[in-house]
Amino acid sequence: MKNIHYTINWSKLSVCFLICLSLSIASCEDFLEENPQDRVAQSNFYTTAQDAEAAVNSIYAYLGSYSTGSTAGIYHSTFWVTIGLASDELVNNQLGTLWNDELSNFAYNSENASLLEIWQMHYKTIYLANIAIERIPAISMDPTLQSRLVNEAKFLRGLMYFNLVRMFGSVPLLVNEVNPLNPEAAEVEAIYAQIIQDLTDAEALPADGNIQEGRATQGAARALLAKVYLTIEDYQNASAKALEVINSGTYSLWEDFADVYKLANRGGKEAIFSVGFGDGGGAISFWEVGQFNVRLLPAELTRARANVNNTHGWQVATQDLYNSFSDEDERKAVTFMTELLDDNGNVINLSKVHIQKFWDSEADPTAGGSSADFPVIRYSDVLLIYAEAQAALNNFEEANRYLNMVRNRANLPDVDINNGAAFREAVLQERRKEFVAEGHRWFDLVRMGELEEKVQQAKGITVDGIYNIFPIPQRERNVNPNLPQNTGY
Repeated sequence: MKNIHYTINWSKLSVCFLICLSLSIASCEDFLEENPQDRVAQSNFYTTAQDAEAAVNSIYAYLGSYSTGSTAGIYHSTFWVTIGLASDELVNNQLGTLWNDELSNFAYNSENASLLEIWQMHYKTIYLANIAIERIPAISMDPTLQSRLVNEAKFLRGLMYFNLVRMFGSVPLLVNEVNPLNPEAAEVEAIYAQIIQDLTDAEALPADGNIQEGRATQGAARALLAKVYLTIEDYQNASAKALEVINSGTYSLWEDFADVYKLANRGGKEAIFSVGFGDGGGAISFWEVGQFNVRLLPAELTRARANVNNTHGWQVATQDLYNSFSDEDERKAVTFMTELLDDNGNVINLSKVHIQKFWDSEADPTAGGSSADFPVIRYSDVLLIYAEAQAALNNFEEANRYLNMVRNRANLPDVDINNGAAFREAVLQERRKEFVAEGHRWFDLVRMGELEEKVQQAKGITVDGIYNIFPIPQRERNVNPNLPQNTGY
């Protein structure tokens, strides 16, 4: 939508005033009346199939960087950086960003700027989804397309609420276009029930390959459902949904872990749902470049190579994360950068461990941005969900088989674990190595009750139990007294 700006020309206004003195007031009103035919308003929108598609596309736009050009999109940077910093995964290396230092050092509270941005952006995205879900059914259009667009919006709303409920717990559950001014927070169980309903409806979406790349699919809905069920410890349903994705035959692992992040493989066989950056080749994509390389590649790279630009190394890996990889693990060399070559072939040793896996150096030698997708759900995630759920159901033979699929791809040997606690630890470690800087680690640690222990081990920080949930931003509580208190913050 456009805001209409008016510039007053006082000489013309004087002329109009004189005319109005000699003519009727109505004629002057006609002279000043704006012709709205070139404007888009709610009264002349949501009437065509094109409007419906534009409404849903606007939801996707908020996942990357919404179309006004801001960097505040859900998966642009703040969300996954926050999840990494507030765990044993990342350390802040960006000068002048107190909010990131607070997250990294577990000194944050309800005033943290990143948490406010995450909260506001998620609810803006939910608001757009609610409008689409309510208004598209009233449009006269092809019913198949109509149903698909509504279910895409439901998938995206379910994804947003899944992030919010895991981060903040009891939050307002807004599922209509018009909501109370100061909504009360819903019970966590009610939020999960809505997420499951939205994602169940989204299972009616087309399969991957039968829809524009970057859009939600049936496989994405089922994969996310599996993750939701695993989170609430419904292991039967988690297994069932993960197995439906596995048995679909639509997805598989790349043989080489490095291939996951190659630009040529965007939307490839391992990608179940991703957020597009860059051109996208026709995919849903709303921003020139992603922030992976800007934030993660070292500043020394820009200084050492003439063709590289805009790498800052703002967030780096913990030494503990790097040390958790064996040298045999092929993910180690793909994931990390500890040294680099300058233009003259000289080796430059880096003082910190940087993350390079998102950089396809052959396809994008400049490095200072990335047209890579942000991987929200990968096939390896589904395999590990299924393995964990099967172990929880005491089906260790099946659990080991699927855990070993991920390990074998990394050049690691099979394991044979027949103890529930030991298997949970093994899958937690596998997830740590598989999904570095992909926005999973804090969620995994909290879900498995390991946040305090792992952060103490990696950062030497004693973590209070309050950090197993993020505080609702104080600014939101100031304007809405019906939100829960932030105990301990």
